[in-house]
This record gives sequence, structure tokens and C-alpha cells, in this order.
Amino acid sequence: MAKQNKPALGKGLNALITMDDLETGGSSSINEIELSKITPNPDQPRSIFDEDALDELAASIKALGLVQPITLREIRKDRYQIISGERRYRASLKAGLETVPAYVKKASDENVMEMALIENIQREDLNAIEIALAFQTLIDMYDLTQEKLSERIGKKRATIANFLRLLKLPAEIQMGLKDKKIDMGHAKLLLSLENASSQLMIYDQIIKNGFSVRKTEEIIRAFNEETQTGDTVSKRKTETTNQYKALKEQLSTLFDTKIGLNINDKGVGKISISINSPDELNRIVKMFESMS
Repeated sequence: MAKQNKPALGKGLNALITMDDLETGGSSSINEIELSKITPNPDQPRSIFDEDALDELAASIKALGLVQPITLREIRKDRYQIISGERRYRASLKAGLETVPAYVKKASDENVMEMALIENIQREDLNAIEIALAFQTLIDMYDLTQEKLSERIGKKRATIANFLRLLKLPAEIQMGLKDKKIDMGHAKLLLSLENASSQLMIYDQIIKNGFSVRKTEEIIRAFNEETQTGDTVSKRKTETTNQYKALKEQLSTLFDTKIGLNINDKGVGKISISINSPDELNRIVKMFESMS
């Protein structure tokens, strides 16, 4: 089966980063567009809008008007879809505006998605999980390495890697980060734990007790030390048990009879030799005599 070609990044994404230079073929003039004719972009990467922040922006818009125009594309005659500025659109609705200033551009579905991703990433309007998903979408869409994505969007590769690692956390923790129950600092610390069960256990403690990032770091350090100590003790116990087992087998082979070996954790115990007849006893006694 032929490999499906992915869209080339090239000029497209570079243009998206400075959206003013994007060759969309639309007018660069500002138009007053009726809010009733505007619909949000269903592929908008941002999924959570803080209602308190929207109320504050709505109050500002009601007093001063919408200062920064939103960007739209015409999807059919007198119907528009948001490319960027959904937060301003929502606040304008709350403020009771009937029209908003907007740039109207022509753009394909693919370009709309790209523009929404880049615009939000550059403005850091997304929460940590939304940013991680946006990075992953761009990597998958354009078959990029983290290094190439770093060059394209002006973010350090380490920053991109840290966000992408968040997608390895259990879904419950990702939702907690998305809902701001924990912050990025907590999430990075949870990633230092080896498995999901440990991550969820510490996460539950953070939520229940309201632990700060610093307190969480102390708890995880203590947990890791305790786990390592337990692993060491368990390993030593296993090694000792294997040594005793080998000794028992060697003695059984040497005396050609069943050997009993009972040793406690302190290494104290006894060795017993099974004897099934007087002749067997004499044989074993002679073996001991020959050893002396």
C-alpha cells in the first residue's frame, strides 16, 4: 500500500506564525460583521474558557468596545466561521454587541486548523494539555521531529518535549491539569514516578491535601527513597533465599539423602539430615569421619 503523503509544512506554517503575511486571498480591511452570522470553529484547539475571565472581558468590551478585531472566513454567503478570536467573540455576546470588527479571509479547512493551533500556542492561551495536544497534532500532521517543530514555532525543543510527556500521564491526571486542579509543576513531578498507580496515588494526595509543588516534591522524594529501600531489601532476601536453596541441593547431593534447611531472617536456623535405615546412618557417619 502506498504511503499517504502528509501536507508539506514549508511556507504554510511560517506564514501562520506571523498570520498578517498569510496568503489567504481575503481582504485585509476591517469589516463590521453581525454576531448572528458568526459560528465558532469546531476544531478550535482550546476547549475550556474561563467564565470569570470572559465576564471581565465582556465588561471591558461593553465599556470600550472590541479593540482587537477577530479573524473570520466566509463559509457561505453572509455566514462566517472564526479563525481566531473565539474568546473575544464569546465576550462580545456576553456584552450584548450586535456586530464586531473582523478581518475576513479565505482559507481552507486545513489552514483554519493550522492557524488556530499556531495562534493559540503563540499567545499561550491554551492550558498545558491543550498545548501538548496541539504540538502532537502538528507533529502528526506534518510528520515533524520535535527539533523541526521547535524551529518552526519558536519554542525550545525541551519545552515541546516536556509538554508532550504530559500525554503519558493517566487520563485522570491529565483532566486534573486541564481543569487546573494541579499545575505544570505538579505534573512534572508526577512524571518522575515509575508507574501509573504511583502517579495516581500521589495525585490523590495532592488533591485531597492541597499540596504545593514544593510539598509534592518532598513527598515524592520520600516515596522514591522508601521504594528503593524496599526493593533493596526484597532483592537481598531473594538472593539469600537462592543461596540457601543452592546449599540445600548441594548437601542433598553430597549425602545422597533428603536435607532439611530452616533459616530465619537473621540467618539463624538448623540443618537436618534424613536417615531411613541403620545402614544409611553408618554410611553418613563414615562420610563425616572421612572429613575430619
